[in-house]
Amino acid sequence: MADDKRDAPRPFDVKTVEYLLKLMSEHELSEIDLKEADQRIRLRKGGDAPVMVAAPVHAAHAPAPAPAAHAPASPPPHAAPAAKKGLEIKSELIGTFYTRPAPDKPEFVKVGSRVTPDTTVCIVMAMKVNNEIKAGVSGTVTEVVAKNEDFVDFNTVLFRVDPG
Repeated sequence: MADDKRDAPRPFDVKTVEYLLKLMSEHELSEIDLKEADQRIRLRKGGDAPVMVAAPVHAAHAPAPAPAAHAPASPPPHAAPAAKKGLEIKSELIGTFYTRPAPDKPEFVKVGSRVTPDTTVCIVMAMKVNNEIKAGVSGTVTEVVAKNEDFVDFNTVLFRVDPG
């Protein structure tokens, strides 16, 4: 008798990912988010192709508990902090943020750098794959929000850009 645990597909098995992508297409799903022990896989469709992101789940990155029923849904407008001006470049996936292509190489961009939509601004490593993140906007970098080697989640603001 074969060892059932050994033969069971793991969450990051290529066949499993392909099967999930097929299910997404067949059932017109825009996102699948699965967890198994400390592993997580999230597939999200953005445009024509789904994007696969996966990373170990850590308690520090668990969602915050829901607010108490008596708490307001959002703070009053006068209590909200002033929003930072400019465009935001956000992480397209979950992983580790890197400002350089390699430790001995210069940063992709820094405050004052001019960027175009095709400028590579950083790398987010997910599942040991370096994913180059493009600016997607034109302008001058005014702030590097994330710190090198930070763990970032989907839609984490990485940079702010002045479009002027």
